Amino acid sequence: MTRDELADLSVFAEVAEARSFTRAATRLAMSQSAVSQIVRRLEERLGVRLVARTTRSVAPTVAGEQLLARILPLLREMDESVEALGRFRDTPAGKLRLTATDHAARRYLVPALANFLPDHPDISVEIVIDYGLVDVVANRFDAGIRLGGAIEKDMIAMRIGPEIPMAIVAAPSYLARFPTPTMPQELLAHRCLNLRLPTSERPFDWALRRRGMEVHVRPQGQMMSTMIGPVLDGALAGIGIASVPQDDAAEHLHNGHLIRILPEWEQSLPGYHLYYPNRRNASPAFRMMLDALRINS
Repeated sequence: MTRDELADLSVFAEVAEARSFTRAATRLAMSQSAVSQIVRRLEERLGVRLVARTTRSVAPTVAGEQLLARILPLLREMDESVEALGRFRDTPAGKLRLTATDHAARRYLVPALANFLPDHPDISVEIVIDYGLVDVVANRFDAGIRLGGAIEKDMIAMRIGPEIPMAIVAAPSYLARFPTPTMPQELLAHRCLNLRLPTSERPFDWALRRRGMEVHVRPQGQMMSTMIGPVLDGALAGIGIASVPQDDAAEHLHNGHLIRILPEWEQSLPGYHLYYPNRRNASPAFRMMLDALRINS
């Protein structure tokens, strides 16, 4: 059934219920002649008379009554479905699907959700942990969180945090076996734990800065991961030297399970951005999430 056929059936149903072309035209905000032409066109297409017309009244024929009985519940169900969408427009409700890295989810997303989810039980959120630059439209996500430099240009991007300070760390057990590096180039002689994006075969370069000088190092090692968690765990296990976010390493540095290497050399990753397609009619739940991320950034 085409859209025009559905529209014609809706007009017929209005005429049959109102038993008047004039009243139906008023309800539909159409001219009486247009309504009459639509019903006549529908009758010609179906090959059967649907309404009996007199100078005083309009009434559905037997065929019209039978058609009305079948289509009226369907038309009302469609109207109710459209009206129900108003709940998503006016009330914070529904499900949000988000994709983020584990670090971004823990550092920014979960604290932001904690600001409004407890007060809005009709909102639910699914967080899918992924380091790849996911196509949020094709994979039916509402939004994604990634490092700023990895945002597709056709997406709207909102920065939700500053640059991420990194720390080069190693376990005491590793440094008991190998000399502690004192210059960035010495990292090349060590077993390092590397992080890479799933979309790339190459690990991240370690860009180290000190007093206006920047050195890029791509250390080698026996272990590589697409997630920060295994890299940090590998460092704690003494497998090698790792570069991890300072906030992930802070507790382990404090309790002595990790030792910071080259602390005078600064290293950071670009800050996280929320990326999403254009949303002129964004739901209240989505707008609430945007506001919460702005507060926590």
